[in-house]
Amino acid sequence: MSHLLELRDRLLRAVLVVLVAFLVLFPFGNDIYHFIAEPLMAVMPEGTSMIATKVASPFLTPFKLSLIAAVFVSMPYLLYQLWGFIAPGLYAHEKKMAMPLLASSVVLFYLGATFAYYVVFPLVFRFFTSVTPEGVAVMTDISEYLDFVLTLFFAFGLAFEIPIATILLVWMGMTTPAKLAAKRPFVVVGVFVIGMLLTPPDIISQTLLALPMWVLFEAGIIFSRFFVREEEEEDDAETEEESSPVDASPVVASVATPPVHAQAADDDDEEFKPLSDEEMEAELDRLEAELDEEETVWHSEPDEIKENNEQDPVDRKLERINRLREDMDFDAARKLLYEVLVEGNDEQVVVARNILSQLDD
Repeated sequence: MSHLLELRDRLLRAVLVVLVAFLVLFPFGNDIYHFIAEPLMAVMPEGTSMIATKVASPFLTPFKLSLIAAVFVSMPYLLYQLWGFIAPGLYAHEKKMAMPLLASSVVLFYLGATFAYYVVFPLVFRFFTSVTPEGVAVMTDISEYLDFVLTLFFAFGLAFEIPIATILLVWMGMTTPAKLAAKRPFVVVGVFVIGMLLTPPDIISQTLLALPMWVLFEAGIIFSRFFVREEEEEDDAETEEESSPVDASPVVASVATPPVHAQAADDDDEEFKPLSDEEMEAELDRLEAELDEEETVWHSEPDEIKENNEQDPVDRKLERINRLREDMDFDAARKLLYEVLVEGNDEQVVVARNILSQLDD
């Protein structure tokens, strides 16, 4: 419930900011529309002007433009509210990566809209007016024009987000810079297809959208390579920290390094020969008989004598190892055997090494 309340508060703040921006911009709606229409007005033939074919268009078109401009201007604050809601659920490395991407995505969207207004619009409108058939007056409807330019603004703003999308794909492990570079021919064809779908049916606007998308794709590959290099360096540093035996406990060390002790035992007893199965069984039976005898004495003696005749802990481990073998729990048996190799006497070590050899076979 607390998350829902926070989401509600942030949505209300976002709506309030957009409403305030709209109230500030609405009185200047006609001026804003004149600014948006300037690229077309500059290339229209003399004696022509834009028209309104619907009754409510002179009011609704500036109203719609003011509302969209309010959202456009408030976008940094809206994204800040979004970031404030999702940031507590992110890890430190995710926050480190997400904040620059969020800020750069806003800047790139604004750059895409600016590129469309100052570069694409003059060329496209000059082309449209130059190919007008003879006897046809260019008198564009204001609502149709607004829909047209908003489509281009959105298309170019979205196209300029390609570097962000590329870096995110590499960051999530879905692809690599090398794989993206290998797909370059398909990308070139794809950006021209996208330009054809998102722009008006003319080769100029299609090309003006496809070429920046291609350049931004190459920029995304370059930046993602730097990012991957940085990630590899961090992974190497983490691996070195994990491999350092700073937190290793004595028990873990004794269990994790049995081959060293086993090798030391081999050096001390070069003439060691494994027992046969019959000899091994006889040795185990002897140990069990001794343990049973000790238990009988243990139960028959007073408490003070029991404390003096306490069973050898290594023999207890060997007894437990035998039970683990019967239960087929070989991993636990091996761990106890490694401890016996370190703690036991010569006889106990010989028994443990024979059991290990049987487990290995």
